[in-house]
Amino acid sequence: MPLRELTPAQIAALERLLAQGFSPVVIPLYPNFIAVRRDAYAVLLAPVEAGGLCFYGEACYLIDGNLSVRMHRGGRDWFVWKGRQVEATPELLAARKRFLDDVARVLN
Repeated sequence: MPLRELTPAQIAALERLLAQGFSPVVIPLYPNFIAVRRDAYAVLLAPVEAGGLCFYGEACYLIDGNLSVRMHRGGRDWFVWKGRQVEATPELLAARKRFLDDVARVLN
C-alpha cells in the first residue's frame, strides 16, 4: 500500500506515536515504509490492508542516523552500519526492547 494512501486508522496510529515522543524519519532505502524513531532507536512500520501498521524487521540502533543491523562477532553482539560498529551492551539492548515495547503498546 503506497504511503500516500494511508487509512484514517493508520494516520491515527501515527498521531498516537507522535504524541508519545516518537518522531517520523525518512529512510530513502525504504520508501514504502514508515520509520519512527525515539532517542537512538528506529523501526520501520508497514501499512497493512486491514488498516493498521505492523513491524517490518527489527528495531534498529541508529548509527550516524542510519539503520544498523545486529551481528554476532567475536563472541559479542554489535550494531553495525557500513564500517562503524557499536557494541550491543546489555543497557543498549534493554533500551532497544523498551523502545520496541513502547511502539507495540501504542500501535495496539
